[in-house]
Amino acid sequence: MKALILSLLLTLPGISALGQTFDAFYASMADSCNQDTVTEYLQQFEDLGIKELLNPALDNTKDWIVQKYQNWGYTDIVEDNFQVQGVTTTNIIVTKTGTLYPDTYVIIDGHYDTKNGPGANDNGSGTVILLELARLIKDIPTEYSIKFIHFSAEEVGLEGSEHYVANVANPSNLDVKVLFNIDQVGGSGGETNNTIICERDQSPPNGNNLQSDIYTNELAVCTQLYSNLQTQISFAYGSDYVPFMLDGYVVTGFYEENSSPYTHSINDSISNMDIPYLHQVTKASMGALLHFAVAYQEAGINTLEASSMTLSPNPAGDYIQITLKDMTSDKLYFSVTDLSGKTMYESMITATNGTFEIDTRSLASGTYLLKVESPKVRIARRFVKK
Repeated sequence: MKALILSLLLTLPGISALGQTFDAFYASMADSCNQDTVTEYLQQFEDLGIKELLNPALDNTKDWIVQKYQNWGYTDIVEDNFQVQGVTTTNIIVTKTGTLYPDTYVIIDGHYDTKNGPGANDNGSGTVILLELARLIKDIPTEYSIKFIHFSAEEVGLEGSEHYVANVANPSNLDVKVLFNIDQVGGSGGETNNTIICERDQSPPNGNNLQSDIYTNELAVCTQLYSNLQTQISFAYGSDYVPFMLDGYVVTGFYEENSSPYTHSINDSISNMDIPYLHQVTKASMGALLHFAVAYQEAGINTLEASSMTLSPNPAGDYIQITLKDMTSDKLYFSVTDLSGKTMYESMITATNGTFEIDTRSLASGTYLLKVESPKVRIARRFVKK
């Protein structure tokens, strides 16, 4: 849903200025996004009908989405019921647990309710992108946890996302790295659709705006790295990220450049969309999600138990000694991050016998994660700096 016309658009700075590099694995995953599969999902979504409160099509669509995740083997599926105008409807929350930061979440979301029509673009397009990404990354490890959230009642005032923020995220102090909102990204049939709008928070409170700007620039770079789309930066409004950003969460999002004239009408159908454009947005979304959640390819790498690494002393003073069991190599790479995932420093150790020491004098007091990797083995463990 968008109730406002985009005005000021800012061109993205050059990719090199933002320090992101091409990842061949992310590119291969983006290329695995299947246009025919996305189209098939979108046709099923359209065929379910007008998804409004009191219309059985809304509940039928909810069941259809849940069944997809169940078929792919997801088990952490929550149907969060809430009341809107005296009617019960449902947000769908599917969680994929991260390997290093299981309690910090990348949320990717899109609403599945529609208004006055089948909503193939608004927001079947966002719905099927979430489904295609979830299908493909089910068994891909990510350092951060991912929540795929399909919101209901967006079209009647962002009710689903407001309910989630007020009744789920805030009471549980949910640690959200970034929320990635996808709403109406199917393109306008008959037009040249080659640009996607990347939306950032520019609204009060201002404390989360800088991080939103950073992630939105990263989103734009991922788009250019993993799809053939151009990007423009604009401001976030009128969709399910609004309740999050008003409560201080960091958000970013996608919206089509050529806004469809058929939104909220019976003509919001596949026939009035640009499916190859939607496919490119799907690829861009895949690259961005893998980047935000820090996905990696197993490729024969074993992840050891934390007990295989001893840290002494812990809490650390100026130095900390690392002793590794079952992990000797001519080359070991290590990194120290804070619990938000920000890298404090990283380096390579050569010719180690499994014991080495790192300088922690530059670290402020707090809790950190030390990750050590060799060509075949990975291990991570938390430590405290006094």
